[in-house]
Amino acid sequence: MSERVVFCWSGGKDSALALYHVLNDDRYEVVSLLTTCNEHFARVSMHGVRIELAKRQAQSIGLPLDMIFLSRQSSNDEYESKMKEYLLARKSEGVRAMVFGDIFLEDLKRWREANLARIGMEGVFPLWKRDTRRIIEEFLTLGFGSIICCVNDAYLGEDAVGRIIDRDFIENLPPNVDPCGENGEFHSFAFKGPIFKEPIAVAVGEKVYRPVEATHPGTAVCSLPGRPVTKGFWFCDLLEER
Repeated sequence: MSERVVFCWSGGKDSALALYHVLNDDRYEVVSLLTTCNEHFARVSMHGVRIELAKRQAQSIGLPLDMIFLSRQSSNDEYESKMKEYLLARKSEGVRAMVFGDIFLEDLKRWREANLARIGMEGVFPLWKRDTRRIIEEFLTLGFGSIICCVNDAYLGEDAVGRIIDRDFIENLPPNVDPCGENGEFHSFAFKGPIFKEPIAVAVGEKVYRPVEATHPGTAVCSLPGRPVTKGFWFCDLLEER
């Protein structure tokens, strides 16, 4: 019997490829997608994508979309509390695991697993420790399409948001940018590929810059040892073409 799982869905390329692998794995039955959203802006957290587009992805994939709404200046405590409430409800329905598209961030994986363990659940990581250049190559070879919706200004600029991820984009990334953006260099919106019944037509709207103090209140700059300093993020508004 297949294990019932919830898929942690960001809507980006790594999520799309991880979901592709899970849907083709008889060990699992994906009962729903789950995404976290900013209640004030009505957008997917961090990616800045309109909720309507996340719903269109789920509709095209053919899976229910559950949404956890966080406050405008949410904290880890708020996230963990609402996630726990949601997962306990799912656990009562027979769900025992949650699937993530993470690749190599050890601290993030441990944090996810620790939170799940507290309520007797486990994490599933289909892409874990795979080479990111091979991951993006597989993504493109399978016919997936994704568009950049957010970039970290420590690595990329305004010209990157709104670009389609293709081999030219990957080959011309700066040496310090991971091909999958696993360190948070960029985020994307997947709009076509083998998990979708039909492509989602999107147009690039307004591009907006948000300083760190707006996206991470109380922090003037954001940096980690050995990495460039993040001063803010570029977002582009993606609009569905009818």
